[in-house]
Amino acid sequence: MAQGDILLSIIKLVLGGISAFCAIMLWSKTRDAAWMSLAAGVVTSYASFVYDMMTKLGVILPNALTVAGIPLPTLLFAVVPSCFFIVAFILMIRRNR
Repeated sequence: MAQGDILLSIIKLVLGGISAFCAIMLWSKTRDAAWMSLAAGVVTSYASFVYDMMTKLGVILPNALTVAGIPLPTLLFAVVPSCFFIVAFILMIRRNR
């Protein structure tokens, strides 16, 4: 990794960690399904970035079960955060009608 890539990754880790921490704090304060889904999306998105960093650094080898040539954990971390965001937005849209 180049020096610029390392600095960018550190910034993403720090800011993502802060946003995940805030999302967990929000999650503990609210019982609204839309906000809980949004918080879950932020937390899983941060987990996805951490997983990607660990695979790039060689800490984790994604040789697990593959789906269409894509390792299953990589596929899940790419899809699950977006699904949480979609659910959150749908719940918010339905609530405001």
